Amino acid sequence: MINYSINAGCTSFLFKKKGTVNLYCIRLYKSKVSDHLLAIENLSLTDRQVQLLRLLYKVSNNASVFTVNKTQGELAKELNLTRQALNIHLRRLREEHLIRTGRGFIDLTEKALQTLGVGTAEAFIFLKIQPSQREYVYDKIKKLESTKMYRVTGEIDLVAEVPQAKLDSFLEAASGIEGVISTSSHVVISIIK
Repeated sequence: MINYSINAGCTSFLFKKKGTVNLYCIRLYKSKVSDHLLAIENLSLTDRQVQLLRLLYKVSNNASVFTVNKTQGELAKELNLTRQALNIHLRRLREEHLIRTGRGFIDLTEKALQTLGVGTAEAFIFLKIQPSQREYVYDKIKKLESTKMYRVTGEIDLVAEVPQAKLDSFLEAASGIEGVISTSSHVVISIIK
């Protein structure tokens, strides 16, 4: 099976074969003299290690760092593993620089997010709100996970800044709020200044 995704300047190909996942991350870099350099990274992870990485991502909180707020016992139970088996997989993920661990924490690295095909850039969501329901929408929407929110003038009423990794869940929740007329999403691809 081959999975293919493009994110953060990385085109990823996941090849699954006999319980092992090989990730080939191909990045195209442009130098000052317009030469192109091709870099290929090869990771070889078992299905269980990819499953563990996905679970860690799912249960993490984003504060510029994705941190897991579950014990190893809880993670092992969710994956139907012993704690010893979980530790073997965690050690492998740590060796591949996909996670950082310490006493009481597991953080996912930028490399882990690229491996999973999720972005770490910020996204801006422009929301148009029914004028008669603005206060109701503001009360509901400020409870959603976001970095910042702004009331603005003009064609739109609200701008929410959200980590790209949380964009789908934010949009799903925001679109379900009565009074939200429309949303428009914009993901940062580069910072100019």
